[in-house]
Amino acid sequence: MQSQTSSLGEFELIQRFFKTQSELMLATIPGSVKLGIGDDCALLKMDSTEELAITSDMLVSGRHFFPDANPEWLGWKALAVNLSDLAAMGARPLGFTLALALPEANSAWLEAFSKGLFAIANQFACPLIGGDTTAGPLNICITAFGSTPKDNAICRSGALAGDDIWVSGAVGDARLALAALRHELELESRDIEAIAVRMHQPTPRVQLGIALRGVANAALDISDGLLGDLRHILKQSGKDAEILLDRIPKSITLRKQSQTIQNQYAANGGDDYELCFTAASNARDVITKISRDLNLPLTQIGIIKAMKHSTPELELIGSSGTKLNPEEANQLLKSFDHFA
Repeated sequence: MQSQTSSLGEFELIQRFFKTQSELMLATIPGSVKLGIGDDCALLKMDSTEELAITSDMLVSGRHFFPDANPEWLGWKALAVNLSDLAAMGARPLGFTLALALPEANSAWLEAFSKGLFAIANQFACPLIGGDTTAGPLNICITAFGSTPKDNAICRSGALAGDDIWVSGAVGDARLALAALRHELELESRDIEAIAVRMHQPTPRVQLGIALRGVANAALDISDGLLGDLRHILKQSGKDAEILLDRIPKSITLRKQSQTIQNQYAANGGDDYELCFTAASNARDVITKISRDLNLPLTQIGIIKAMKHSTPELELIGSSGTKLNPEEANQLLKSFDHFA
């Protein structure tokens, strides 16, 4: 954190960096917020045909981001990861709350953080409607609210045998950027610039999630690694799956690396915030049109199968067309665990 401290009190801090910008947003975005910041609770107006989707994510300094992370990028990402959860359910953003613990009331840091936060909030019409601030180790907790048509949310439990498995965009770049920052490998500066945004300022696929209502049978966002996250769908749906590793979409930058690194980072790198979803094979034309309309690559990487045994199984098919052995597969099926 930068060292420029000030004598800001809690309520002045809230007013200066958060409440004023929130009120400006609410004045220009007609929507479901009846009452925002300033009372004991915010009030949301809900139509009887809609359901409320709620998600929370916490970002902890030293665990989820470097202590000296760019605060503008951090403000963006803190909300982006929550919007990505809403996207996975097909939810339209309504608003969010922010709970912020700060080691010090640093005006320069807060100015940059709120700039990034409101940049993405404005882009996705998702106003800040409340929260809390306190002194303490740097900790950012956001709760986001969204709406879906009644009984139309896309859940993890809806995958059906025969479904195609799809993934949006490309995966693995955030892990590659992290490897470069950790000096685990060396990248050219232009390559780092090309992928750094995927780690620092991911794009939540909100429009895709909404477009997939009634098309996708199951979905989730990729936060802890593609294959590890896919297993959540398999567990919730009670299904097996087969994945063709060569079909997993990778950027030009990642494809410059060894095949081992490509497979590892794309399969379980994490922090991608793309969507993985399943849909019936007869929906391929519809999905192709969605891809074209959104100018977003959507790649079919495998298929859902009926579960053979008591627990879901995920078969990985390599470039030779043969199934990976258990040792090889286990290396690619690991995903991020906060307590591991």
